[in-house]
Amino acid sequence: MGQQIFIFGAAFLGSAVESTEALTIVLAVGLTRGWRDPLMGAAAALLTLAVLVVAFGQLLVTTVPESALKLVVGTLLLLFGLRWLHRAVLRSAGVVAMHDEDHAYRQAVSQLGQAAATRDWVGFVLAFKGVFLEGLEVVFIVIAVGGAGHGFPAAIAGGLVAMVVIAAAGLLVRKPLARVPENTLKYGVGVILTSLGTFWAAEGMGAAWPLDFVSILGLAAIYFLASRLAIALIRRPALA
Repeated sequence: MGQQIFIFGAAFLGSAVESTEALTIVLAVGLTRGWRDPLMGAAAALLTLAVLVVAFGQLLVTTVPESALKLVVGTLLLLFGLRWLHRAVLRSAGVVAMHDEDHAYRQAVSQLGQAAATRDWVGFVLAFKGVFLEGLEVVFIVIAVGGAGHGFPAAIAGGLVAMVVIAAAGLLVRKPLARVPENTLKYGVGVILTSLGTFWAAEGMGAAWPLDFVSILGLAAIYFLASRLAIALIRRPALA
């Protein structure tokens, strides 16, 4: 039960971050070029992504041996998590500017506002591309988090709930979710995905963890402390 909750939480947080970025694109296109085409584009992208999840997710689980699946998916998940954690460390240390969803929204609206207001496929294509590209990362998170631990129902539920929550919030406010602490979420998701990747990659190589799945909490604490140390070390020259 605890493992399923952890899988649900990881899928939910990762999907929420990517869904926020996709929502920003759809809102920017909808407010500048009308809502029909971008909504159709977003729906088409979501349908395509759903097919990918069902097809490749089940294919991985049913055809790939468990040890190989854990090794491959765990390694990919580790690399994916380290990328997010690396960027979060640089942002927290002040080396890279914080991601501003509100600024990205205003910039997109400004660029789209310069285009002609005639009805064409631009709104559909832009929304489809934005939702599909951001959604690919959601698909990867769902398949990786759910596949290696045989927790597909929990991972899919986490991804779906995140998308529904973000979409509902967007419909209510009709503006980017600038108050969502996206950088903090990416930091947390980076720690979680890196810990899951380490756990499953090691299991794929035959390692046995003490306390089984509970060891992920220890890995998360180690990665978090290491990231805080890295932030302190990066900040030190700037303060001096």
